[in-house]
Amino acid sequence: MKKLTIILSLAVLAFGGDLKPKDFDAYLKSFNVQETADMKIKSVDMLELIKSGEAVLIDVRFVEEFKAWNMPFAKNIPLNELPERLNELPKDKLIITACPHNDRSNMARVYLTMKGYNAKYLNDGLLKVTDYLKGGTAVGYMQELEKK
Repeated sequence: MKKLTIILSLAVLAFGGDLKPKDFDAYLKSFNVQETADMKIKSVDMLELIKSGEAVLIDVRFVEEFKAWNMPFAKNIPLNELPERLNELPKDKLIITACPHNDRSNMARVYLTMKGYNAKYLNDGLLKVTDYLKGGTAVGYMQELEKK
């Protein structure tokens, strides 16, 4: 819980106080065991939701990181650009935020949740997706995506 409180506090600071304290207080007061499960998603589940068109993947890494390597089905919106680029996100789909591990993606999820989006963070990170999408698995997945 201490780690989550720190992450949530950093999210408020990172977005220049854009989150109203009473809204943040309400979120924390309503936080429960179910929320700890609902706020995250694993790579395999994320890939299925993207393939079905029910979710979009938002890579919150810096542009330079994204250019070095990325998932072709991800949209890059760096964490520090998220407030100005909310209009690029659909309200009718699950937004899955991702970074190599999960620190920045969790901050992005908190921010999006506070803005009214249905958001989860990729709890095993983009590195796990890279590990999963190898060889035949990658070929099959990309072929399925192209059909949609």
